[in-house]
Parts: sequence; C-alpha cells; structure tokens
Amino acid sequence: MKIFLIGMMGSGKSYCSKKIAKKLKIPAFDLDTIIEMTEDLTIAEIFEEEGEEYFRKEEAKILRWFGEKKAFVLATGGGTPCFHKNMEWMNENGITIWLNEPINVLVERLKPEKEHRPLLKDLSDDELASFLTNKLAERNLYYSKATHSIEYSTMKDADLLDLLKEEIKKFKVETEKLKLESDKSKAESKKTKVNKKQA
Repeated sequence: MKIFLIGMMGSGKSYCSKKIAKKLKIPAFDLDTIIEMTEDLTIAEIFEEEGEEYFRKEEAKILRWFGEKKAFVLATGGGTPCFHKNMEWMNENGITIWLNEPINVLVERLKPEKEHRPLLKDLSDDELASFLTNKLAERNLYYSKATHSIEYSTMKDADLLDLLKEEIKKFKVETEKLKLESDKSKAESKKTKVNKKQA
C-alpha cells in the first residue's frame, strides 16, 4: 500500500509518516528531504538559487520515482499536490491523506520555523496567519481531492490505524479483482486464438 500524506506546511506530515510507518511496518520517506539530498541544497537554497519552477519540476520527477515502490508512507511538501498533476498521480497510485489542521495550530507550529521556510521567512508573525489562510484557500481545490481528510492533532492513533487498515483491505480486494479480470481476459484471448487455429 502506497500512502501519501498531503497538507499545509506545519500540519505534521513528517511526524505522522513516521508514526504510520512504525504501526504498519513499512518505510517512511520525506519528499523534501530526498530533494535536499539529491540537490545537496536546502529547500530554501533551491528556491533562492534555482527558483520555484525548477524546484517543482524536480519535485514531480522524484515523486514519480515512488511509482516503482510497493509499500511506503510519503510525507509530501505543502505545494506538491498543486503542480504537474501530482495530486492525480498520487490518487492513481495509492491513497492520499490530507492532514487538515486549523490555521491557529499551523501558526503556532510555524512561528519558530520561519527562517527555514522559503515562503515564510520574510513574514512577520502578524502576517503569518493571513498568509496561511490565503495559501490554504488556493490549495484547497487540490487538497480536497484526497482520499481522506483528517485533523491529526485531535485524532487518536488507533482511529488512524483503523482507517488505514480498512483502506489496505479495500486495496487488496481491488487488486484481486483486477487480477481475476486480467486472468479472465487472457483466458478468453487464448481461447479465441485456439478457435481461429482450429477453423
């Protein structure tokens, strides 16, 4: 099962990914961290030196690399779903969970981190809440396409685990159904070829 965590910066995607990974015994990855390792630059430095357009192309390219993996939980960047049809790709390849935290929670978490966030570093504390509100309004169109929307800060781990187990069960059923349909199609194709030879 491929699990993609989406949501605003400060929503707890990296933290949540580690918790889920531990419970499900699958690896956890952080998309921004992988980009930083690949580029040998921080996200802030990439934005400053190469610009956002370059960053978004590299982000989409690395995201697609996860199509080759079978089971994991990936913490994506806040803007990841909004570019290069990434949201559609994630939904096609796994389940997406929107960590939909209230703005006031995000503000308190992000105040000490502004210097490390390219989009926030020049904002005063007073401007932060307004910025996040506007940014969420812009991204809501993409976030709302997620398989699930949860407020993780008020959700019990056991409830989240139950939700994921149910999704895994659905995924297995769907996978088996597709396999049966594929086998049936192959059998019918083989039968058609035999009949043609006999004719």
